[in-house]
Amino acid sequence: MITTKTKEEIAILREGGKRHAFILNELAAMVIPGLHTQALEDRARKLISEGGDTPAFLNFTPYGAKRPYPAALCVSINDEIVHGIPNEKDKILKEGDIVSLDLGLIHKDLITDSAITVAVGKISPELQQLLDVTKKALFAGIKAAKGGKRVGDISNAVQRIVMAYPYGVVEELAGHGVGYSVHEDPYIPNVGQSGKGEVLKPGMVIAIEPIFNVGRGDIILDEDGYTFRTKDGKPSAHFEHTVVITKSGAEILTQ
Repeated sequence: MITTKTKEEIAILREGGKRHAFILNELAAMVIPGLHTQALEDRARKLISEGGDTPAFLNFTPYGAKRPYPAALCVSINDEIVHGIPNEKDKILKEGDIVSLDLGLIHKDLITDSAITVAVGKISPELQQLLDVTKKALFAGIKAAKGGKRVGDISNAVQRIVMAYPYGVVEELAGHGVGYSVHEDPYIPNVGQSGKGEVLKPGMVIAIEPIFNVGRGDIILDEDGYTFRTKDGKPSAHFEHTVVITKSGAEILTQ
């Protein structure tokens, strides 16, 4: 069921979103070659706790999962698309890697969701372009989100950006409603047709999250039950913001 949030709830989400953005920025500043991903997890938990908030992903069990997610932060390196677990493998960042940091935050019982992909040291021009295009697609999707428009308008705006590049779009993973729970309706694909899908209404809170691969869009799931990888082993980038729909556009909450 698609929900809209009250003015009071949106104010709480706005407050939580600012905290969320601060934490992600702090984590991004830590990213250097040689860093163990457990350090990012530890720092995320510390910052969340210091703010009096709660990690939304820790111990969350999505539909179909066999166990709760065991971390506060998703850390996905290179061909790991999303949901990489920082505290179960000896994962150390290397020069030239790219790493996605995906965080869910519960502030006063309401949830925001945001992700960034960060360069580890100096990266290749090819990877920098992937990051730039994926981030550009996120903001194109946000610009298309407006009361009275439809989900397909967001999807099509994202798709139009990626069509100019030889990237694969991960169609199985997409944006979603958020606020009362980690994943809510509507489902917001990164490909679609303008004018199709659910109507966007003021007060709806959604997470828009383009995910593009250097190679094809095909994915596989690791044995850990959470980490999705590119099937061809090529790098993937992921950017995400939580926004609230208004009559005139979309307000970014996680910045």
